[in-house]
Amino acid sequence: MTRILTYNILYGGTGRVNELTKMIGSARPDVVGLVEASDPQVVEELAQRLGMQHYMTALGKHKRDRQLAVLSRLPVIRVEVHVRPGILTKPLLEVCVEEAGGEQLTVFVTHLTAAFNQLRAGDYIRRREVQEIMNIMAPRRGTSHLLMGDFNALAPGDNLQASALLRYLLDIDCRYPHTSSMVTGLPNLESVIPWYLRVFNPLLRAIPRNKLLCALFDASVSLYAPRQSIGLLRNASYVDCFRRMNLGAKGFTCPTQSPAGRIDFIFASPHLARRLAMCCVVTEGEGVSGDQASDHFPICAEFREP
Repeated sequence: MTRILTYNILYGGTGRVNELTKMIGSARPDVVGLVEASDPQVVEELAQRLGMQHYMTALGKHKRDRQLAVLSRLPVIRVEVHVRPGILTKPLLEVCVEEAGGEQLTVFVTHLTAAFNQLRAGDYIRRREVQEIMNIMAPRRGTSHLLMGDFNALAPGDNLQASALLRYLLDIDCRYPHTSSMVTGLPNLESVIPWYLRVFNPLLRAIPRNKLLCALFDASVSLYAPRQSIGLLRNASYVDCFRRMNLGAKGFTCPTQSPAGRIDFIFASPHLARRLAMCCVVTEGEGVSGDQASDHFPICAEFREP
């Protein structure tokens, strides 16, 4: 069996190494994709504690350099960083490992743009990114490979509990007034609500206090939320591992303090998906609650031996 885990560790994970180690270690993964891995010391310490090798897209100069990293206890054959200025907002990390039976498995780790305050919640940017990522992965067709990370997008058919997300955003605004999300690493109303809709902010603040407004808000936002970027991967026959194994489950991954949507994914190539045995959201680990470690829950998938 080969276990894969993807985890957005929130703004580098600085000061939360113990919690992150327990969350990751509880799943016993062979390969881990880390998103927002901007602190090299955290990545190195996690690798040491977990007994794994580590590779990063780059060494960030500051916390806003939201890098990617891979930890692996399997032998690493190849590492490549794909940089596409003007197309990918963040590099794509490619790591090829050798599984126990000698099979090669290529892992791609991504972090698609958020840009929720752009037109159509920024999905036109994410579609461009997904298309380029599929172009990069094209030479791996017919082989075992997967794409995982934080996609900042919903899958077609998935639920979005928008009122829970709104309540969380308002709480962040109260806890960090007049503070940009670029400083805390956490989203707030300004980073999510487009400028042309901010005239409705007073109404938005009233919604969480009214059950009827919450229901109407959930329904309207769910219809508005674009899902085409994830649809591109599905149309290209990539398999959403969590949904394949958990047809009726919500599987919310973010935010951990008020779970509202599933935006973290592991997509398997058709060749690899035949081996899929399990996929789950990890909500706690070794006595640590997920919200103590990050604002995202990790996703873990297990694949049978070839």
